[in-house]
Amino acid sequence: MFAVRVGLQKFNIEHNFEIESIITLYARWIREGKLKVNSDWNKDRKIKFTVQDPCQLVRKTFGDPVAEDLRFVVKAVVGEENFIDMYPNRSNNFCCGGGGGFLQSGYTEERRAYGKRKFDQIAATEADYVATPCHNCHSQIEDLEKHYGGHYHTTHLWTLICLSLGILGPEERKYLGPDLKDVNLPEDDV
Repeated sequence: MFAVRVGLQKFNIEHNFEIESIITLYARWIREGKLKVNSDWNKDRKIKFTVQDPCQLVRKTFGDPVAEDLRFVVKAVVGEENFIDMYPNRSNNFCCGGGGGFLQSGYTEERRAYGKRKFDQIAATEADYVATPCHNCHSQIEDLEKHYGGHYHTTHLWTLICLSLGILGPEERKYLGPDLKDVNLPEDDV
């Protein structure tokens, strides 16, 4: 998204389309009733979630409006009472340290040292899960948890949406904690 938007601007390319984040579309579809997510599965479990604001998505591309949509979607699927925001957040959130090719750069110890601030920020929320809409953030935050001995799980935003819809298959739950393994699982898969 960022590269397309900047390329269109830099080279002054005329176009007749808008660039939107899938998160904005999820939020719109939930508000319109087209994506019928439900947080009832978490009413009694009270599993706590926080969310990572990816740098490319929030700071560099769409700003705080997409960060608000991200929070709306997460709250819709886990329950508003089960959401804990990091501080700082939105456009001011700390970078996880995995983007911009750093995750694949081979500088593992440096990447982890840089990411320690993110790890501490997540740990301060005491959330059970970090929802991430970005694959690089997911991989980095998951690695930080393992490296620093954290007590949270990392999940993709789409996984939570599918979980709330009751369409997340048993094979798609392998990286989730035991507290989510059986949520909305059809009887014959339990």
